Amino acid sequence: MTDTTNSPGADGGDALVTAFNAVGADYIFCSSGSEWAPVWESLARRHRDGLPCPQYLDLTHETVAVGMATGYGLIKRRPQGVLLHAAPGLLQGSMAVHGALLAGVPMVVSSSESTTYGDSPGQDPGGQWYRNLSIVGGPHQIAQPFTKWSNEAASVHTLPTMVTRAAELAWRAPAGPAYLNVPLEILLEEWDGREAKPIVAPGSTHSSPEEVDPVAQLIREASNPVIVTETAGREAGGFEALVAFAEAWNIPVVEPDSAVCGNFPRTHPLHAGSDIGPWMDEADLILLVNCRAPFYPPSRRPSKATVVVIDEVPQRPHVVYQVLFADKYLEGNVANTLRQLAKRAKDLDSVAVAERRAAQEARFAAEQTAITQAETKASGAEGIDPVLVAATLRKLLEGRDGIVVDETITHSRVVKRHVQTADPDSYFYVQGGLGQGIAVALGVKLAAKERPVVLTIGDGAFTYNPVIQSYDASNAYELPLLIVVFNNRVYKSMNLNHRRFYPEGAAADTGEWLGTDLHRLPRLAAFAEPFGMHTETVDAPEALAPALERALKAVAEGTTAVVDVLVTR
Repeated sequence: MTDTTNSPGADGGDALVTAFNAVGADYIFCSSGSEWAPVWESLARRHRDGLPCPQYLDLTHETVAVGMATGYGLIKRRPQGVLLHAAPGLLQGSMAVHGALLAGVPMVVSSSESTTYGDSPGQDPGGQWYRNLSIVGGPHQIAQPFTKWSNEAASVHTLPTMVTRAAELAWRAPAGPAYLNVPLEILLEEWDGREAKPIVAPGSTHSSPEEVDPVAQLIREASNPVIVTETAGREAGGFEALVAFAEAWNIPVVEPDSAVCGNFPRTHPLHAGSDIGPWMDEADLILLVNCRAPFYPPSRRPSKATVVVIDEVPQRPHVVYQVLFADKYLEGNVANTLRQLAKRAKDLDSVAVAERRAAQEARFAAEQTAITQAETKASGAEGIDPVLVAATLRKLLEGRDGIVVDETITHSRVVKRHVQTADPDSYFYVQGGLGQGIAVALGVKLAAKERPVVLTIGDGAFTYNPVIQSYDASNAYELPLLIVVFNNRVYKSMNLNHRRFYPEGAAADTGEWLGTDLHRLPRLAAFAEPFGMHTETVDAPEALAPALERALKAVAEGTTAVVDVLVTR
């Protein structure tokens, strides 16, 4: 720390703001609470005096605040600040914080507690802390299961470096949210101005040549290797490194249904789809690249393949049960490891590689033919098939450098297969529970304002979102989205499970399917009308493309557009 003197009246609010400056946060995402008056005063003073500070976003729901920080972090990959209100605000935002943990997004989340309840000299924190807002053990205790690190700031003088520590922990692999309880009394306490040193990006770990060389030899000797990845594209440079690695060795790449971001171009001949099943008995080498849960059920073991795990932190601490069947680990930085392996693609059996490449190109051609057939069938169907929606989006987004954020469930495979994203940071699947999609998409847009951002979402997921608060944020901070609702008027995944578990049960006999019917909901696009947004409801195939074209035009002009598509399944 440096011994500096701050302006008169400096308190814990100033300490927290300077700490987020030191962290390098571009934004403070805040869902307001009464404890944050010292932070607001510090920001007002800094704005008045022209002093540096992160940009403050005043948001009206905890899921919106955390979700936007998640979306922003998916693109920028640096920790931001999130302020929630006391224990209730932390609980309200906990699903989104857990989603950030699963998505590997660094952030520093703070809420507050009272430690004196009005029984000490100084400013009165308010009786609400004594009656309603406090929780036994403090909010840092309840945050432990869904954060990477959870603690309490015990002094205004250590607050800046506690924030620094939280950010440094959040940023390092496996990246994720860290939580810091900042008691209100500390925020109000006089601060001597000692600031934390600005943090720098984490260093990288590298697998040694002694570790990489044997794996390169395994690849060289394999006749039928395959790469399986869930999140290689989440790492800085990981998308490009995976493409270079796969091309150097001519190895097919499978992105299973558990993949949560774009990792490899779906238009590339080496893309081998989403099903690892055909490889379980055929592959003699499986390379798991940032793949936390490749096999389901977990006991489903490859029959003959050697399994190599390439992952900086292969054993994820937040995964309750994880089975990889690893024979060898490469635990350095993933992008660097892939680049090192690509350089070693020498002395290959050209005949075997050519046969492998030809076999994969045949599989890819067959998949492209199947995709074309499915789209042709959908274009001639009665009503709007979900395949038609995804295919139309792909065509409209061509050449626009778009980003797709997906919060569908039963239509997620359709979206991946037919939208066919092909660039880094062009596809993200929302993690940790339904109801965050609009906020995550807003955060992505905040980080990539020059790119069109499309949220694909089911009607069930849409109703879980804090819609009004998300639309308010979209308007307030000029973050236009295209929201496309795949509306089948049912909680389809729930209905499918009921039918699967009880195929000849009472519900099948009577038609009484509980917990699934959404026909009673009003027009979903109508919720956007009071905000002056562009809205469309589409129920005819011939109206779909024109509606989406008008919506994209509105987004390009700065207005969020909501297209509610009544799909047939």
